[in-house]
Amino acid sequence: MQLTQMLKDGKVHVLHVPFPVMQSRQILVRNHFSVVSAGTETGTVRAARQNIFQKARARPEQVRQVREVMKNQGIVQAYRAVAKKLEAYSPLGYSCAGEVIGVSSGVQGFRAGDLVACGGLSACHAEVVSVPVNLCVRLEGDADLRQAAYNTLGAVAMQGVRQADLRLGETCAVIGLGLIGQLTAVLLRASGMKVIGIDISNDMVAMAAKHCADLALMRDQCGIEEKIMQFTGGLGCDAVVLAAATDSLDPINFAGAIARKKGTVVVLGAVPAGFDREPHYYRKELQVKMSCSYGPGRYDPLYEEKGIDYPPAYVRWTEKRNMQAFQDLIHSGRIEISYLTTHTFKLADAPKAYDMLTAGTEPYIGILIEYDAERTLRKEPVRVESSQAASACQVLGIGFIGAGSYAQGYLLPHITNSAKVRKVGVMTGTGTGSRSVAERFGFEFCSGDENDIVENPAINTIFIATRHNTHARYVIKALEAGKNVFVEKPLCMNLKELEDISDAYHAAHTVLAVGYNRRFSPLAIRMKEVLGNGQMAMIYRVNAGAIPADSWIQDREIGGGRIVGEVCHFIDLLTYINGSLPVSVYAAALPAPGSLDDVVNISLTYSNGSIGTVAYYANGNTRLPKERLEIFSQGRIAVLDDFRELTIHAGSARIRKRLLTQDKGQKAGVESFIRSVMEGRGQIIPFEEIYSASLVSFHILESLRTGERQSI
Repeated sequence: MQLTQMLKDGKVHVLHVPFPVMQSRQILVRNHFSVVSAGTETGTVRAARQNIFQKARARPEQVRQVREVMKNQGIVQAYRAVAKKLEAYSPLGYSCAGEVIGVSSGVQGFRAGDLVACGGLSACHAEVVSVPVNLCVRLEGDADLRQAAYNTLGAVAMQGVRQADLRLGETCAVIGLGLIGQLTAVLLRASGMKVIGIDISNDMVAMAAKHCADLALMRDQCGIEEKIMQFTGGLGCDAVVLAAATDSLDPINFAGAIARKKGTVVVLGAVPAGFDREPHYYRKELQVKMSCSYGPGRYDPLYEEKGIDYPPAYVRWTEKRNMQAFQDLIHSGRIEISYLTTHTFKLADAPKAYDMLTAGTEPYIGILIEYDAERTLRKEPVRVESSQAASACQVLGIGFIGAGSYAQGYLLPHITNSAKVRKVGVMTGTGTGSRSVAERFGFEFCSGDENDIVENPAINTIFIATRHNTHARYVIKALEAGKNVFVEKPLCMNLKELEDISDAYHAAHTVLAVGYNRRFSPLAIRMKEVLGNGQMAMIYRVNAGAIPADSWIQDREIGGGRIVGEVCHFIDLLTYINGSLPVSVYAAALPAPGSLDDVVNISLTYSNGSIGTVAYYANGNTRLPKERLEIFSQGRIAVLDDFRELTIHAGSARIRKRLLTQDKGQKAGVESFIRSVMEGRGQIIPFEEIYSASLVSFHILESLRTGERQSI
């Protein structure tokens, strides 16, 4: 069971979802308690409950992205992109504590039965969560899990205190005494600091005065600056931590007023940083610091996803070490935060907490969600009721492993409901994701276990659309189970995986297709019809656009990089157009930071004498359409512009065909695969061409490494 909200209407549900998939370097945890972050989550729910026009006004950048999709891909694809966001169940929460029930490969220091506290977006309000090892800390056996559940919020406060860089006996003001502000004040006091708490709420000021502040003041209190100066002996505050959430400039300007000369102002909450230069910040030479979430490691995929720690000698305090220090303070009794919990809700009643938050019907600060730790949990598929589910006379049983944005935009919409097509089961990385896809597209069940898909006798055809490094394993497992397979590109990540897939395919005698959709584009098909087979010269220019170096796509272990992950598309289309396989390849790349190899010229020769060039450039401007293919053959020239317009020059004739919207062949590719399976036609792409596209991509990397032409 998991607490979720539907982004379309903001309704909060307790939903029956499958277990999350436990990836490498992750820990599976059964929650006992989780904490509602009132500020963050209230804002999320209120935003989701806005009407469509309010949502659009609040998200101008996303509106711009939708317009771009509409411009380039048409209104249907734009609608699908919006629907995917709005009609999905969204997890809530990011701080919890519970018991370890599973440990994945590469994890050390944890075992089943350990008590742990977790942080991050996967540490959500659910009975079972899967959390990266560096976002999880082990607790003592007698730990108070109610207090431990404040783990993430405690780490956020801890990082703010560290940024203040105070010394024993110094004074720090905390502006904003909500949950984070109270925790910040507690930590400051435990560190030997004199604490001044300031807020606009009488209740929060009174709570701070009782538990964590030496001086607690209302912001509008008469003579507040004089009181603070008197408390600090006329010096002012050594540091000020802004833990408020507001659009007003008052907190940061007030911080400047009460800080001492050469003091520090730490921006911890969501406040504007456009402070007035005069009279305080300039004349006092104040230092302004931003505090980034839980600490060093946050937003670093190497740290959070791969579990690669920073050496303590060089980065003393990471987000995990902040979490551990916070838990040590709780367990030792040096801080006591049970007073923060004003409400506790059972999971089944948790939606009432959000009604209370959004309506503001009673005062609150810390809200716990409590889980039934004695309830028997079963890792089993979740049956889904859907009006789209097909009838019992169907013959093609489809299962999906992975169903993210691409699958929901370009694969699933093209699997039409009919008397002969049965959408049986779907598995994605998260329980909410699986449930959302199952309901939206009419699957009979959703699951967090791949075996529920691969070993299900009702499923004879499996679509795989996971991250690239998992493709080969799922393909081999599905082929060995006798299933037909459609896998998104790339087929695999290295030569060994390619050979293993080849062995499995030839033993299985089923259909294997890769998502090389461009060969199914109507304009690409027309181009081939006009040109026929034979020798030709081909130039394929791809204005690929930049992808950040820390994206999973650029990660050689996960995404394979852009040569393996995307260039295989273009290699396949050139093979299809000229009708023969590549026999050699040479590649040269512009030097780039991180050796990304995404500005590259690739020269190919083919067995029928054709030659081809793929000019794959990530250093251009996105205003230019992405793809342009030019073919020169026997006095004819064919030019395909971004799969929207085809121009053919033959003799004195000039033929032009233009589509209303771009069509890269996704729909035709999926439909062709389904027809092939149902009618027993066999491969929609010859296996030797599937094999060749991956093999060539590996040889491109080798050519870039050696600087030599590679024979294939």
